[in-house]
Amino acid sequence: MDTSRPRFLLLAACALFLSACPRPTRAPITKPEDALVETSGTPKLRDDGEPAALRAAIAQSLVWLGTRPPDLRFVYGKRQVTAHELRTALERLHGRLRDDMSSEELAARVLEDFEPMESAGGEDGQVLFTGYYEPTLEASLTRTDEYSVPILARPDDLLEVPLEQFAERFAAERVFGRLDGRKVVPYWTRSQIRGGRLADRGLELAWAKDPVALFFTEVQGSGTLLLPDGSRRRIGYAASNGRPYRSIGTLLIQEGAIPKEQMSMQALRAWLAANPSQRERVFDFNESYVFFRFLEGASEGSLGRPVTPGRSIATDARLFPKGGLAFIHTERPVKLADGTVQWQPLSRFMLNQDTGGAIRGAGRVDVYWGPGPDAELAAGMMKQKGRLFFLVPRTRPR
Repeated sequence: MDTSRPRFLLLAACALFLSACPRPTRAPITKPEDALVETSGTPKLRDDGEPAALRAAIAQSLVWLGTRPPDLRFVYGKRQVTAHELRTALERLHGRLRDDMSSEELAARVLEDFEPMESAGGEDGQVLFTGYYEPTLEASLTRTDEYSVPILARPDDLLEVPLEQFAERFAAERVFGRLDGRKVVPYWTRSQIRGGRLADRGLELAWAKDPVALFFTEVQGSGTLLLPDGSRRRIGYAASNGRPYRSIGTLLIQEGAIPKEQMSMQALRAWLAANPSQRERVFDFNESYVFFRFLEGASEGSLGRPVTPGRSIATDARLFPKGGLAFIHTERPVKLADGTVQWQPLSRFMLNQDTGGAIRGAGRVDVYWGPGPDAELAAGMMKQKGRLFFLVPRTRPR
């Protein structure tokens, strides 16, 4: 997620994305009421994905919405929508989707029950898109000389404290910590955990072969363990230590180790492989640490439901409606037959089904790509500007 590549040419960006033109910086948006704004006219909602995948993603949001109180309110900028209203609109759309639908027909069906609002963007008024995926890492369920890096489960003394019960202004905020006497204090840092603070507590789910692979699995939030006998076990996010996420890519750019225009996940891996003596120092810069759990099914997002490759996104849960229907305009990398990478438009409906420590503010979106080399390419290279819309259920469907 902490990757980079050259930006669009200015004129091309302005031509393709009206909201991507340079704007003066402003204070970060901290309230959901300010995160979405009315659009002038209807944007072109041309979907380039498979309707079956969209139907699968909507189904997961519907399952989650079915567990919410019907009168629970979701904030769409200056508007509010109940869980019942959102679920009803998504059910109607889900029932109308067909595999042979054209993008024009899909857009028409969506607009019968929804109307678009646009993200206000980050401090520069723009939206930055990155990607994440499901990596595979070699691991063992028992420790050996070859497999010696612990993959830890959530500790029993890790406290999660939702703050909205203390004041409405802290809605969707929470802190993680531990008890020190009668005080709640921050949980141990990555450096302290690596140094043995959680040793001998039986928290090891498995043991990884490569600490670099495990670090990047933490960043992605889930992964598949490839065990010595060839079998596989999927792991997913269980909790974090609550420390702020800090990008090691940014650190190495600041130190002059990797030029900004060359930064990518692939460049990070290559630098870490070439500089093993610096690895722990660089990793410890990111004090955030992720604990895992075994998954019986597909990778799950923050809703506790499976995420759909190419149809699920992660956004800031404090600002955007969970489980909601969204639409994105940006671009993604595609590897051609000759091995070169070409950037192609990415334009499709998405479901807001995840969040992440690095995904903060109204100007950040992370696209989930699933497993495999194409997904790894997109996750490693995407750092693109674009537009983000959320589709608000209409009061009276057309």
